[in-house]
Amino acid sequence: MKRNLLFLIPVLLLVSPVITSCNGLNSMKDGYYTAETSEYSHGWKEYLRIQVKNNTIVSAEFNAKNKSGFIKAWDNTYMKNMMPEQDTYPNKYTREYVQQIIDGQENVQVDIISGASHSGNNFEKLAEAVLESARNGNSETVVIEENN
Repeated sequence: MKRNLLFLIPVLLLVSPVITSCNGLNSMKDGYYTAETSEYSHGWKEYLRIQVKNNTIVSAEFNAKNKSGFIKAWDNTYMKNMMPEQDTYPNKYTREYVQQIIDGQENVQVDIISGASHSGNNFEKLAEAVLESARNGNSETVVIEENN
């Protein structure tokens, strides 16, 4: 009996992670998942892209692009105009929102950043969309309605 029990313990240790991951209703599938807003707002279309590996978000990018593909966080003039009025700017708040999804993973609770609430509301919708795509393994870009 003792011998059987000693054999069973290593087997259970090997099998339990497999059973857990197979039964995980909300487990995310490896891949890249993207969501973007449906329209340009003030010349920018926001998007969120995540990379999932082993049920973990390992990287994320939240930003906005204009019709020519230029990235909002790279726009120094935009930063110089926004910072004095809002106490934040795209290259700062996009990184803060990304950190929230990296830290929170599937359970992310978006904390809207003062001065970037419009983008924060969009980020919240985009995060929901990419997480749903990751659970379903759907790598097609999801388009969401933007908050106005």
